[in-house]
Amino acid sequence: MKALEGIKILDFTHVQSGPTCTQLLAWFGADVIKVERPGVGDATRKQLVDVPGADSLYFTMLNHNKRSIELNSKNETGKEVLERLIKTCDVLVENFAPGALDRMGFTWERIQELNPRMIMASIKGFGPGKYEDCKVYENVAQCAGGSASTTGFVDGIPVVTGAQIGDSGTGLHLALGITTALLQREKTGRGQKVMAAMQDGVLNLCRVKLRDQQRLDAGPLTEYSQFGEGIPFGEATPRAGNDSGGGQPGRILKCKGWETDPNAYTYFITQAAIWEKICDVIGEPDWKTKEGYATPPERLDKLNEIFERVEKWTMTKTKFEVMDVCNPFDIPVGPILSMKEIAEDQGLRDTGTIVEVDHPERGAYLSVGCPIKLSDSPVEVVRSPLLGEHTDEILTSVLGYDDSDLERIKASGAVGEAK
Repeated sequence: MKALEGIKILDFTHVQSGPTCTQLLAWFGADVIKVERPGVGDATRKQLVDVPGADSLYFTMLNHNKRSIELNSKNETGKEVLERLIKTCDVLVENFAPGALDRMGFTWERIQELNPRMIMASIKGFGPGKYEDCKVYENVAQCAGGSASTTGFVDGIPVVTGAQIGDSGTGLHLALGITTALLQREKTGRGQKVMAAMQDGVLNLCRVKLRDQQRLDAGPLTEYSQFGEGIPFGEATPRAGNDSGGGQPGRILKCKGWETDPNAYTYFITQAAIWEKICDVIGEPDWKTKEGYATPPERLDKLNEIFERVEKWTMTKTKFEVMDVCNPFDIPVGPILSMKEIAEDQGLRDTGTIVEVDHPERGAYLSVGCPIKLSDSPVEVVRSPLLGEHTDEILTSVLGYDDSDLERIKASGAVGEAK
């Protein structure tokens, strides 16, 4: 039995943030019913298409293990079907523009009338306040949530990260909120509203930078490279390049082959507890006791020199050889892995973190599998649904409509034809 088996999710989400959330719930066994506009569907089905006539990777990689129903919720018969879905399902998830559900006639009060146990989960760009009606995309969330202002180098412009912390990050936060609300419902019998704002989600992932903002009141951030370089700190948490956020000096350093391989680099942390081992590995045993090098405070103004010396050593090794040498000494290092290397990593495939999925229109493709592993609820990644593929199935087996109802609903134009 899967962890969320028996839970029905009414999925009104689109693009990335919401589908990330509902896909995670589907992986854990929930029956996710994705509601899509007839003939159109989720916008990402046709965004960044790489195989003509097939759903894009953008869509397929965010909608595994779901069922699709084409439903015109503005049609009166479509509203009838939607009401029955609300009565039947446990959770409604949406990332519409603010007020969209209300304009459809499904206010929170109306939803509670139909199903007092319903959990209504929403993703918004901003929480309540002056920006709550603004439209937000991934990079906007990163900028408004504090990530961009603290990413990049101190003498450069703000930079967004390649990790989708605004969209997918908020989807993960919402999934936690939904499962928490489901657990509370077991105690109270009542549903509730759950909301995750993208700005809030990004800020939660940037908490160490808010930590540093407050530490600035006590003086310079000594573990930042700019302290050792004598660059004054301003009023706000600065961009810190590739410094470690945990207070231990760290940098990205070149490895053998960096001249031709853009990812021939390693991350290297000069953790205080293993400083003497680092000195032995790089061939500087005198630094263990040398004045100005022996203790962490003494080393703060020499970090550039120290990392230049470490880099001379890492440049004689591949990034994997650096790991082979350093790991036995507990020296924290990590290779900069390209997406190509990750895609070809057999270990990640063996654990289901990378999966190969077969699709009737596009053939086999690689996708990210479930990042969370439960010993009693293993995840099987099932391909994304075709548009409206499960319309008839949902109307009959989930909602209990008979054949005559099916004909009536189809004749009204409320649903699309099943694939």
